[in-house]
Amino acid sequence: MPDQIPPFVFESYFMAGFECSSHRRKDGLRLDLVRATSHDIHAADDYRRCANLGLRTIRDGLRWHLIESAPGAYEWSNWMSMLDAAIAAGVQVIWDVFHYGSPDYLDQGSERMIDSYASFAGEAVRLHRAVTGKAAMVCPINEISFFAWAVEVGYFPPAGPKRKGWFKRHLVKMAVKGIEAMREADPECRFIWAEPLIHIAPRDRSGPELRRAEKSRQGQFEAYDMLMGHVEPELGGAEDLIDVVGLNFYPHNQWYLQGPTIPMGHHEYRPLSDMLVEVARRYRKPLYVAETGAEGSAGPAWLHYVCDEVRGAISKGAPIEGICVYPITAYPGWDNSRHAEVGLFSVIHADGSRSIRQPVADELARQQRLFSDFVDARHLAAPDKRIGG
Repeated sequence: MPDQIPPFVFESYFMAGFECSSHRRKDGLRLDLVRATSHDIHAADDYRRCANLGLRTIRDGLRWHLIESAPGAYEWSNWMSMLDAAIAAGVQVIWDVFHYGSPDYLDQGSERMIDSYASFAGEAVRLHRAVTGKAAMVCPINEISFFAWAVEVGYFPPAGPKRKGWFKRHLVKMAVKGIEAMREADPECRFIWAEPLIHIAPRDRSGPELRRAEKSRQGQFEAYDMLMGHVEPELGGAEDLIDVVGLNFYPHNQWYLQGPTIPMGHHEYRPLSDMLVEVARRYRKPLYVAETGAEGSAGPAWLHYVCDEVRGAISKGAPIEGICVYPITAYPGWDNSRHAEVGLFSVIHADGSRSIRQPVADELARQQRLFSDFVDARHLAAPDKRIGG
């Protein structure tokens, strides 16, 4: 494991993630999932609920559009209350600095966007140190790959020129400048990323189809390759921009090239353990499953599958440091506000409580016991047997 990061940075192996998207949809409607799930006013109770279930490391996010509604004018009160709540609950939080939503005064495809993001990010980690006395653990930009795809296909509003790959490189440059600003504000801050983990299968076994599918599949690595400086070094990437590689994996993350989703159990469905080992060998850095979960009655079985596969990957030497259940609460869907029953907790009831989805909680408790038996509480594998160790 690289010398620049302590070997076990997370306070709990199983984590909770709060949906914190705050972008505008293509129809112009601003989403704010922190508010929509009432997490903004119930953060203290939400964090305590997580801690009581052994989820002492949390993924959460800043809402840049609220903090900087005018250029350079920061109003931190909505984030300060969450920092205070985390301190009171005794939880560790990985903060998404930019989870899709930017202030309305900014054009996301502009050079000004890069400079404004860097200033905002630097001020955020400076405030975190002042309030908590600790260095921030941040995800600088959530899911660069998905973000760029969403802009390119029109799922998010347009930004920048309509050139394939342009916006992804723009986001990488933004991340690089933001990390420079954050390190200047607090050299000890850590960078914990989150990118989709996918598989794309060919529709037939012809040579051209196989090559097209593989080229498309390899695209999932572009953001990390750029950030680490493995390709296009003029963007400013470097190995030390990433402390932990985060991988988001859901039931819909495998599909045929230009075709439908591949269901689990199908002969083309690739085992998650193999995918994790591939990433571990490619980057030789600590990994974690940054997001995973399934809706409705599929939740417990999906958690069972992911945990089994993670143990399989660890047995093959992959340094996987945690699994984040995401989103941890039910939430209204992005496109039509439909009720999405996910995670461990319900929406807020009239008395301020959240119900627990007991089947998911039972499976989580079972997996916590299995992982406790599988590895030492603070060591997932002997360092000399780990990929990159």
